[in-house]
Amino acid sequence: MQSDCLFCKISQGQTDTEMLYENDTLVVFRDIHPAAPIHLLIVPKKHIRSVNDLTDADQPILSEMIMVAKEMAVAQGVEKSGYRIFINVERGGGQVIFHLHLHLIAGWHKTG
Repeated sequence: MQSDCLFCKISQGQTDTEMLYENDTLVVFRDIHPAAPIHLLIVPKKHIRSVNDLTDADQPILSEMIMVAKEMAVAQGVEKSGYRIFINVERGGGQVIFHLHLHLIAGWHKTG
């Protein structure tokens, strides 16, 4: 854990952030500045600064992030209408919090 990292604090339960999902590896919560009606962040508990800092040992975390995003799309009712998942990398790629995280955005045309 990085002591000055907001997402480390959130993932360790040091804030009052509402978790939509949590296991030993990841947490999922709503983005405080949503870019869509549904905007979730899938965040590993392990501090990984960005995609550029991933190692071969982190491959299971990335895979789990994608699978949890799929589960969260179902939980949010957007698996059929569609959703977008993406990772911003470094400041020039739009990364603002320097702790790896996957965005799930959806909800413009929610069905079901």
